[in-house]
Amino acid sequence: MSEVTVKDYQLWRKQNKKHLLLDVRFKEEKNIADIGGTLIPLPELERRWRELPDDQGPIVVYCHHGVRSMNATQFLINKGVEAISLAGGIDAWSREIDPTVPLY
Repeated sequence: MSEVTVKDYQLWRKQNKKHLLLDVRFKEEKNIADIGGTLIPLPELERRWRELPDDQGPIVVYCHHGVRSMNATQFLINKGVEAISLAGGIDAWSREIDPTVPLY
């Protein structure tokens, strides 16, 4: 399974590395804490994955702790999409990178 740590992903953002950020949490979760990206909740991904642009570089997938994003990443890889999961999800981002992002 392909994963990127939150520290490495922070470098990607600082370096403006071409990628697409995909949030597979529910809208209610995004309303609590958000680091950006396109929202497609995991239960909707199977029918909506073709909405994702294929010219933005790899897709970095995140959720709350990393389990849903790993499932989404594997699904996308099986569809031939370059995808990588954000290890530890938004929780790790809040704890290690940006404490202004609320924990929940």
